[in-house]
Amino acid sequence: MFTNIAYAQEGAAQPAAFQSIAGILPLVLIFVIFYFLLIRPQQKKAREHREMLSKLEKNDMVVTSGGICGKITGVAEDSVTVEIADNVKVKVMKEHIVNRKK
Repeated sequence: MFTNIAYAQEGAAQPAAFQSIAGILPLVLIFVIFYFLLIRPQQKKAREHREMLSKLEKNDMVVTSGGICGKITGVAEDSVTVEIADNVKVKVMKEHIVNRKK
């Protein structure tokens, strides 16, 4: 009679461990899906934007995040001077440049 109880306890221990791993598995899968669908593309886009900002040069046509289009007339470390009309120049922080056209 006692051997039956011992076998029953030994057999029940393995499924409990498997169930705890199986309980975590959906969370891991959700994180992997979020990483490949949301986090990784966002990091790639941010890297491309940083590269574009580092390559800004004089006479580049740019669009700011406010929708203002203009030509770069000067580049500083963290800002650019953009000519938006004849003799109208504005200073724009580099992170607000969203698009560049040569």
